[in-house]
Parts: sequence; C-alpha cells; structure tokens
Amino acid sequence: MANLHLYDVIRRPIVSEKTNGLSLNNQYVFEVAPGANKLQIKEAVGAIFDVEVVKVNTMVMPFKRGRRGRKFYRRTQQWKKAVVTLAEGDKIDLFEA
Repeated sequence: MANLHLYDVIRRPIVSEKTNGLSLNNQYVFEVAPGANKLQIKEAVGAIFDVEVVKVNTMVMPFKRGRRGRKFYRRTQQWKKAVVTLAEGDKIDLFEA
C-alpha cells in the first residue's frame, strides 16, 4: 500500500458525455494514481469534496497502440480510473455546469 497524500490520489476528473450521464445516479469518474486503492480513493474524495462516499469501483485502462508501417508503438499510457458513488443527496459541484 503506497503512502500517498490526499491530493496525490486524485489526478483529474473525467468529464465526457458518458460520465455526465452517470452523475444523474450520483456517480462521478476520476483519474487516480495507479498505486491508489479503493480505501484511499474513498478517503480522498470524501475529504476534498466534503461528501459521503458509498462505493468505489476501479479499473485500469490499457494503453492504446498506434501503428506506423509494420511497427507498433504506444500512443497513450496505461492509467487507472475510479467510479465513485456518493450518498443520496450529496453531489460534487465541479461536474455541474
């Protein structure tokens, strides 16, 4: 278990059409540090945004490959994504536009 500071756990919010649809169900999506576990993510989101986190789902997004001729290369890096479910009545104003 890596010893990460609260502000090192969450890298950035993921804002897209799909994640905006999830916000209707009190779910928000963040890019998180690769070494962060679910407990660290729950504590960080709860402390930074002052909300109650009910559930955290994490997934590792694989790198994307590019191709030039016969050679393959990595277009993007592998990263970790967390879908955070908040308690009923809580919301994060960062996603509301």
